[in-house]
Amino acid sequence: MLNSLFNSIITEGNFTPAIFGEILFAAIVCGLIIAGAYMIKNKYSKSFVVTITLLPSIVALIIVLVNGNIGAGVAVAGAFSLVRFRSAPGRGQEITSIFLAMAVGLVLGMGYLGLAIVFSIIIAGINLILNVTGFGGKENEERVLKIMVPENLDFEERFDDIFTKYLDSYTYDEVKTTNMGSLYKISLKVILKSGSSVKAMMDEIRQRNGNLEISLGRSVTAQETL
Repeated sequence: MLNSLFNSIITEGNFTPAIFGEILFAAIVCGLIIAGAYMIKNKYSKSFVVTITLLPSIVALIIVLVNGNIGAGVAVAGAFSLVRFRSAPGRGQEITSIFLAMAVGLVLGMGYLGLAIVFSIIIAGINLILNVTGFGGKENEERVLKIMVPENLDFEERFDDIFTKYLDSYTYDEVKTTNMGSLYKISLKVILKSGSSVKAMMDEIRQRNGNLEISLGRSVTAQETL
């Protein structure tokens, strides 16, 4: 039974409508498995999910058609390489899902339906477990703290005691003037201490900056890219 997973349904290059139907059905199932696992605990768009679902079918058909034809295989490889230069960089999870869908499509195109389905379930399951358990994530991620201060306020070391109280670490990222030079805008990269109250910290800061604008948000540079 287990050995049958490693047997191809395409023998001696014979390709029939029945085999095509089996490969197409298996490809759609694998695509749904990969897309479904990606949709859990990940931000996604409808376009990307549909792409992941259909990609194994497209790749499988191409591999079946170029089977044994070296010239066609080289042409297809060149066409796939152009996709990289027509696409915007993606997150690591997106690139992994695309490679997984393409790998499954290659396996299906060679006729190994059982192996492709089992492989999709195993890898998608591992990916799902890692996402749900938060593997590799940081307990306290880096954030950006922005503070507006009046031009007559000596802000250097003005807030250091507050930062020490509420933050694990902080670094001054940028200081610039704004509002025709009447205000300073201070940007810091900070990591909050576990259990620290954001409201309490901002209340103490605004008591020293003249109740001007304060913001705390996620770092735009901390993107999940490869």
